[in-house]
Amino acid sequence: MTLPPGSHRLFALLLLPLLHGCYLLQAAGGQMEIVSKREPIDQVLANPATPDKLRARLEYVSAARDFASRELGLPDNPSYRSYADLQRPYVVWNVFATDEFSIEPRRWCFPIAGCVVYRGYFNEESAQSYARKMRMNGGDAMVGGVAAYSTLGHFRDPILNTMMGWSDAQLASTLFHELAHQVVYVPGDSEFNEAFATAVEEAGLERWLNERGRSQDMLAWRRQKERQQEFIDLLLGTREKLKELYASKLPADEMRARKAEVFGRLKFDYAQLRAQWNGFTGYDWWFDRALGNAHLVSAATYHGCLPGFQRLLASLGGDLPKFYEEVGRIAKLPKAERERSLCGGE
Repeated sequence: MTLPPGSHRLFALLLLPLLHGCYLLQAAGGQMEIVSKREPIDQVLANPATPDKLRARLEYVSAARDFASRELGLPDNPSYRSYADLQRPYVVWNVFATDEFSIEPRRWCFPIAGCVVYRGYFNEESAQSYARKMRMNGGDAMVGGVAAYSTLGHFRDPILNTMMGWSDAQLASTLFHELAHQVVYVPGDSEFNEAFATAVEEAGLERWLNERGRSQDMLAWRRQKERQQEFIDLLLGTREKLKELYASKLPADEMRARKAEVFGRLKFDYAQLRAQWNGFTGYDWWFDRALGNAHLVSAATYHGCLPGFQRLLASLGGDLPKFYEEVGRIAKLPKAERERSLCGGE
C-alpha cells in the first residue's frame, strides 16, 4: 500500500457478515477469492514448478513464522502458513476521509472489527468512486492500495503475492505485526491496536535479525527507522498545526487558504529533510498528489501512541509475554483510561 510511511502496508479487517447491499457483496466476494486461492506453503515449496525466487521468499516467510511463535510468543495457528497469488498488486484499496476542516478521521463500524478509520474495497475503482463521493460532499478523502491483509485469524489468512516484492525486514516485520493483532485487539480503537502491533513488530524484527546474524540488515533497518521517525514527526507536526488552525474558527475562505499554506510548508520542510538523507527518496511518492487532512490519518493511527507502548515494553525488560499480559489488562479499561495509560491522553 501507499500507507503508512515507510511500510507500504495497512491491515484490512473486513469481517462484515451483517452488512447489506453492494458493499457486502464485494467484501464477501473478495474474501472468498482469497480463501479459494490459498495453498499450503509446504505444498508450494514441494512443487517443482515453483519459481526459485518465490521458493526463497516462502522459505524465509516460513522461518520467520516459526520464530514468531517460538521466540515472540505470538499465536501458533494456521495464519500465514499458506500462500495465495491474487495476480494483482494490491489485495484491497482503503478509503480514508476527514471533514474539510478537521484532522479527526471519519470512522466506519463493522461487526468484529468494530469502528475503524478506513473503508476497504477489493476493487480500486469502487474505492475511488466512494472517495469522489466523499469529496463531493465537502470532505477530504484519499485512497491507498493495501498489500497485506488480516482478518484477526478468523479465516486462516495467507501470505499474499502482493507482499513478495518487499525486503526481508519488511516481510518479517509485517508478519509479526499481523500476528500481534491476534494477541490483543480492541474493537473500535485503531490507534491503540496499530500502535501495539507496531511495537511488537519492531521489537520482534530486531530479535529476528539478531538471531540470523544479519548485522548489515540490522544497520540498514535502524537507519530506515530513523528516517521514518523523522518523516512521521514531520507529518504529526503538520497535523498539530492543522488542529490549531481548525480550532481558530476563521471564515471558511481564510481557513482554506491557510490550510493550503500549511501543506505547502509541509512540502518545503520535506525537501529540507530529504536533503539530509544522502540521496534517499523513499517518501517522494507521498507528495505526488494533492494533499489533504486524510493523508495524515495513517501517521497518527500507527504512530501516535507508539512511544507509550515502547516505554511499557522497556519497563518490563523487553519481556514480550509480560507485555502482552499488561497490554491485555489495559485493553479492558475504558478508552479514556487506555489513552492516559499509553497514548498521552488527558
